[in-house]
Amino acid sequence: MASSSTLSLCSSLASRCRLSHNPRAHQRHPSPSISFSPSKASVAPLSSIKLAPSKLSSCSFTAKSSESDAPVIEFAPETAEPEPAPAVPSPSDAPKREEVFAVVMVGSRQYIVFPGRYIYTQRLKGANVDDKIILNKVLLVGTKTSTYIGKPVVPNAAVHAVVEEQGLDPKVIVFKYKKKKKYRRNIGHRQPNTRIRILGITGYQDSPAVTLDS
Repeated sequence: MASSSTLSLCSSLASRCRLSHNPRAHQRHPSPSISFSPSKASVAPLSSIKLAPSKLSSCSFTAKSSESDAPVIEFAPETAEPEPAPAVPSPSDAPKREEVFAVVMVGSRQYIVFPGRYIYTQRLKGANVDDKIILNKVLLVGTKTSTYIGKPVVPNAAVHAVVEEQGLDPKVIVFKYKKKKKYRRNIGHRQPNTRIRILGITGYQDSPAVTLDS
C-alpha cells in the first residue's frame, strides 16, 4: 500500500515537472533529457516513461568563462626561460696605452708620428720590406702631461718602425713651352717613397721634461 501511494505521488509530480538542463547549455551541447507524460490514473505504469535520446556532440574547452555551471579548464602556455647571455668584456676594461707622439726628422723633412700609424717618407736606400729601422733624430716628444724638447734632439730617444712598402708618388707633369720658337716639352715624373709603420717611441723618460699644468 505504501509503495502504491509513493508511486502515485511521483507520477503526480512528474505530470507538473519536467527535468532538463540549462537551456543555453542545451543549445550549445545537447544532452539526453527525460520527460514524463501525465496520465489520468493515479498510478502511472512504467510504460509511460519515455526516454528521448539525442545525438552526442563533440565537447570543446574554452579559455574564457562560460555562463553554464560546467567547470572551465584553462591551459597556460609554458614560456621558456631566456638563457643568460655570455659576458663580453667591454673595451673600457682593456688596459689603456699612454698617448704619446714625437717629431722626427727623416732626410730633410720633419714628420709627426704616433705609435700604430704609418707615414710616407722619402725613399730609404738600402731598406727592404719588413725591415725594422730606428730613427734617432727625435726633435720632440709629447704626452698628456709632459713635453720633452730636444736641443736639437732629445737624448736617448728613438722611434722604432718597420718598412711596409717601397712605392712611387703620383705622377707630376712637367710642361715646358717657349713662344715663337716651336719649343714644347711634356715630361712626367714619379718620386720614389717609402711607407713605414711606427711601432713605438722609447728612451725619452730620462730626459728633462716640461710639465704642463692640468
